[in-house]
Amino acid sequence: MKSQYELEYTLNSSPKVLFSRLSTAEGLAEWFADDVHVDGDEFLFIWDNSQQRARLVQIRENKHVRFKWSDTEDDEDRFFEFRLNVDELTGDVALLITDFAEEDEKEDAIYLWDSQITDLKRALGL
Repeated sequence: MKSQYELEYTLNSSPKVLFSRLSTAEGLAEWFADDVHVDGDEFLFIWDNSQQRARLVQIRENKHVRFKWSDTEDDEDRFFEFRLNVDELTGDVALLITDFAEEDEKEDAIYLWDSQITDLKRALGL
């Protein structure tokens, strides 16, 4: 059974610039997948020789975006989400990622996110 986990990354970027990388096909293709196609609220993520569909189920401008994997209709909890948190005192922007993984795959999943966030930082010029 997959369990939910949350990761937090501090990114020295404006929420508006960062949000476009989290919510648009062009932005997501810069770091999250090799290519992304959008048809309405359906996103097709393409990596090497695999692809996966997800539906955009929640979006709040410069705050959060949630995708639900299309192959998980029977499991309401299977989604991945990006949330932006701006520290009111320091202005630091934190990206919070919520995802799910099997317990024995969690370490690999976190490593993959770390790697993708490295690509995101590169795309942002950080």
